[in-house]
Amino acid sequence: MNAKIALITGGFTGEIEISLKSAAFVEQKLCASQYDVYKIILTQQSWYYVDEVGIKHEINRNDFTLSLKNGIVKFDLAFIMIHGSPGEDGKLQGYLDMIGLKYTSCDTLTSALTMNKAYTKYLLQGIENLYLAPSVCLSPANRAACEISIIKDLKLPYFVKPNGGGSSIGMTKVKQIDELASALDRAFGTENAGKQVLVEEFVAGREFSVGIYNSKEGLKVLPATEVITTREFFDFDAKYIPGLTNEVTPADLTVEQQARMEKLVKEVYIRLNCKGLVRVDFFLERETDKFYFIEINTIPGQTETSFIPQQVRAAGLSESDFYVELIEQELLN
Repeated sequence: MNAKIALITGGFTGEIEISLKSAAFVEQKLCASQYDVYKIILTQQSWYYVDEVGIKHEINRNDFTLSLKNGIVKFDLAFIMIHGSPGEDGKLQGYLDMIGLKYTSCDTLTSALTMNKAYTKYLLQGIENLYLAPSVCLSPANRAACEISIIKDLKLPYFVKPNGGGSSIGMTKVKQIDELASALDRAFGTENAGKQVLVEEFVAGREFSVGIYNSKEGLKVLPATEVITTREFFDFDAKYIPGLTNEVTPADLTVEQQARMEKLVKEVYIRLNCKGLVRVDFFLERETDKFYFIEINTIPGQTETSFIPQQVRAAGLSESDFYVELIEQELLN
């Protein structure tokens, strides 16, 4: 009997559109696999599946089962494809842990911690050859005092971003002090991104993104992607509007740089107790050749043009075989 896979998508943030596109791509690549795949959409109003004739069926939230005309569907695994809350911040993983359903992606604690950019940076301190841009984390209660610290301790320009968001939503590059207040207002006002804001010093350098996953042979690092954008920085438009960014996979790195990056990615994965597939982003500072950690993404995008599918193809793998391996690794655990 085929394993039944719940491909969970949707979400509660502005990233819902990207989540749906990622899930559609994964579903397409799994269509000829040995699994029965059901795409389940989560919104704040409803959790549901749409059958082949367009009828909407609500999920039973007590045990995440699906009642169809042929009987009750009980899933063997959840393939999580929600960017942002509740799929990337640990909320969905906590629910699945309580009902005893296995899932792809990091566990509840790692997902929650890595969604918080400041906490992640604290945990990564001390990794050899990994550098962290100076930063200040603000909450509404300490905003006034922290604004003074930003001006005093950080050098312009700054990146101002929600501490718990994704896809660069609510992010601003601040070049002058008089731009700081409005940038903070924008970040604090980002919906479903937490109540903290992170301000970091700008790092001048090349930007890279690299996937890593737990394969049957152990940890595997995918070929890195270099991100070259015509925008001020790699913002939401640069990520999702064609023509604004040139993505080079595999990236043009020296043998030494590639080896150093792979070692760092594995160290980050292990330090944060990751599981399944994650993507780690870095800056390579031009003047010093130092790798600066940007962030980790525990539910990386999976559209046709997303970084991970590019890297999978560059590694000589098919996306279908890749997703099957992610599923099999979790079913065996």
